[in-house]
Amino acid sequence: MTARIIVDAWMAAMTCCALGLMFNAVRPKGLPIVATEAYEIFVPCPEPLGEVEGLNALDQRITEDRVLIIDARDKDEFSAWHLPSAQNIPFDYLEGVPEATVRKVASSGALRVVVYGDGQDPDSGRELARELAGRGVRNVFFVLGGAPALRGGAKGTSEEGR
Repeated sequence: MTARIIVDAWMAAMTCCALGLMFNAVRPKGLPIVATEAYEIFVPCPEPLGEVEGLNALDQRITEDRVLIIDARDKDEFSAWHLPSAQNIPFDYLEGVPEATVRKVASSGALRVVVYGDGQDPDSGRELARELAGRGVRNVFFVLGGAPALRGGAKGTSEEGR
């Protein structure tokens, strides 16, 4: 019984292989059976990433009027500490920023958008800033070193301190 199953499976595989080769032969530009050049196995996804400038945590442009400050860290980290006027837009490396959020940031009326993240490599703040800039938001900056750098140089808000 087992031998019969193996023979049937082998016959089905050979039939499919023969049909595939015949179909490929009739195609105007058939696929090569043996590769003549190396295949690109890593092709980056086309992502709308813009160029952004990094700001030092003590840069005065962060605290000027009409600056929209965005915290790209997750909600728990944001709750533990954030700059007083910061808005939380958690950055997800796998999902893009929703279009409604991008429109809200773009229509905020801010002269500058400053994003800070976790300060790691890659920094979530830098990546969120690049995505916003690539999707049409102007004057987007990120804080070098992220929240850890800001915590050392600026007074923030925490749940315990309220």
